[in-house]
Amino acid sequence: MNKRALFIIPGLLFISMLGLLLFGLGRDPNMVPSALVNRPLPEFSLPGLELDAAESIALITPEDLTGGISIINFWATWCPPCHIEHPYLVEISESEQGLSFIGVNYKDDLNEARLFLEEKGSPFKKIIVDLDGSLGIDFGVAGAPETFIVDSFGMIRYRHVGVINHQIWEETFEPVISSIQ
Repeated sequence: MNKRALFIIPGLLFISMLGLLLFGLGRDPNMVPSALVNRPLPEFSLPGLELDAAESIALITPEDLTGGISIINFWATWCPPCHIEHPYLVEISESEQGLSFIGVNYKDDLNEARLFLEEKGSPFKKIIVDLDGSLGIDFGVAGAPETFIVDSFGMIRYRHVGVINHQIWEETFEPVISSIQ
């Protein structure tokens, strides 16, 4: 093998690896592609997390989430970013009366989840309990928090990975919601 090739091959490998690294660093980590975008909600029938012990536990199905635009948020008390996001979700759910905020309590202790919502307030119209993570698997959730925008026909229109804040809401959620109304 010629000596010149011994220097060119490692150089080309280095440049290729550097190019891949720079391409990856330029991507938004919250922009995770989802196979479910523009598809209907997955089929499920899971119990709700009732905050009042006197209320009966209701099973929630995809049909319960149609008829208006829904914001489906996977959250848990063990999730530090969920604690950061929660006050903003409460605030935006109060100001955006036309949207239904649906919580999916993901792989969590139910008593801790109830206590969390009692202490910090609940932005959610309904709360689905996903103890074993099966609904999370069906949605392709990698971890909490993840949030989905669902149109009035039950079609998933957007997926966001990570914390929602004012900037993300205004720059991302509001345009998506406006486009499907």
